Amino acid sequence: MSMRTTFSRPGFTRLFAGMTTSMFGDSVMLLVLSMWVKSLTGSNAAAGLTFLWMTLPAFFAPLIGVAVDRVRPRPLLVWGSAASALAVLPLTFVRGAGDVWVIWVVAFLYGVSFIVLPAALNGLLKELIPEDELAVANSSLQTVKEGFRLIGPIVGAALFATVGGWAVAVVDAVSFLAAAVIIATIPVHEARRVRVPQRWRAEMTGGMRHLWRDRILRHTLVAFGLMLLVLGFTEASVYAVVDVFGQPVEFVSVIVTVQGVGAVLGGLTATWWIRRIGEAGAIAVGLVVLTVAVAVIASTHSLVVLLVDIPLTGYSIPLLVVAFMTLIQRRTPLALMGRVSTSVEVVMGAPQAISLALGALLVTVLDYHLIFLVMALVTGSAVVYLAFALRRGLLGPIAAYEDVAVVHVVGMDATPVTRQA
Repeated sequence: MSMRTTFSRPGFTRLFAGMTTSMFGDSVMLLVLSMWVKSLTGSNAAAGLTFLWMTLPAFFAPLIGVAVDRVRPRPLLVWGSAASALAVLPLTFVRGAGDVWVIWVVAFLYGVSFIVLPAALNGLLKELIPEDELAVANSSLQTVKEGFRLIGPIVGAALFATVGGWAVAVVDAVSFLAAAVIIATIPVHEARRVRVPQRWRAEMTGGMRHLWRDRILRHTLVAFGLMLLVLGFTEASVYAVVDVFGQPVEFVSVIVTVQGVGAVLGGLTATWWIRRIGEAGAIAVGLVVLTVAVAVIASTHSLVVLLVDIPLTGYSIPLLVVAFMTLIQRRTPLALMGRVSTSVEVVMGAPQAISLALGALLVTVLDYHLIFLVMALVTGSAVVYLAFALRRGLLGPIAAYEDVAVVHVVGMDATPVTRQA
């Protein structure tokens, strides 16, 4: 399906406009959070811990998922965006090193937003877009999100350096409010959520059970977990890299912007990869590209080589995200979408939290070359695992998989039954 067809679907253009508006605010803010901590404390480890606070809400995701599945996705996106606007405003009161805790509290609330809003978005996409167009919709959103890396970090760093972090917080809050207003106008008939009485434990674990019983989702989650176990090293290590090359902290925005060049290409070509080798195959390609990219960083002492290589890391991330989110959306019933989406956050949040905490520690005792070498080895092992686990279904469209989930849904209860080859 073409992008024009997808954008002609009633409501998708407004959803795209609303989500990309809030994405711009995110792109301006997220790097500033850690940059702000670094400038106040002078600590690379403290800056890296900022991202750890964002991952902690993932441990409460199953509870959040149950609530998400009980409400319609459009109102949840609207009110969730409005609440996110309020959550960033305390940053306007940060003045010195003693206020770092405020930044970390906001980072935690941002983490909650990162769980609720994507889960609601997944549900609304399933309401608006036919299954065979989900890859195009996801790719369009992810391309713009990554494309903002070209301007967002620079805008955020410039505002931070010239005006102050409070100005960045205001811009982010306005973007969330604008998104809420736009999404509220989407014309969509949302299915009424009907709750079937069942045990609380069974209801809360419904998403996790679906992920485990679906062979494709299970193995891709394991591969993602291996990657995330080390990917967080970059959050603290990037400041060490900047220090080694004698650049100011604001130079991180240049690195992220260069990475955004590759990210745009990754988002634009994600649909092409998915159509030809399927979602799982596209994930494998993304992991290979990421492995090569971090291996180059581990082996180089040249700033020029580093800047040339960074777009490869950017290319891999949207490819991985688009393929994985499309896989989840296509293999999950709407009644379980909230719980499955939040369960993914739990499964991936644990290794990500470990990675961020360990990365903040390693950057204080190890050279960044060694840190990136470990990243390359572990990410490479994720490629090997996925290739072995899905060797018969790794390359090919989802329709060719030997175990497409057959789901019986009653209200909020969904029990997947898989046909194994």
